[in-house]
Amino acid sequence: MSWAGPEDIYLSTSLASYLDKKLLVLLRDGRKLLGTLRSFDQFANAVLEGACERVIVGDLYCDILLGLYVIRGENVVLIGELDLEKEELPSRMTWVSEAEIKRKAEREASELKGTMHKRMDFLDMD
Repeated sequence: MSWAGPEDIYLSTSLASYLDKKLLVLLRDGRKLLGTLRSFDQFANAVLEGACERVIVGDLYCDILLGLYVIRGENVVLIGELDLEKEELPSRMTWVSEAEIKRKAEREASELKGTMHKRMDFLDMD
């Protein structure tokens, strides 16, 4: 069995071409993980080294460090290689602390909940 070479990178359906590269992994629950792919198996279970979860709320973002992270393949929606020469985020995005991003997310969630309650008033669910 031969491995795909650099010239066959677009023909390969294997994660082997992504080994030791920085990836973005989108999970079924909407989380976005970034890290270096160190290992994978036939079920697309993957091991990311130096992983972090990127949380984005509006124009604010935060990277929550996770370290060495194992991802179950059935939870993976998308895997993509990050171009290290380009900026990862638009210039309008602002980094904030983990505590601040949690406050902002909770505030937006409560506002959305209030909006949904107002829209559902006609159901009279009391």
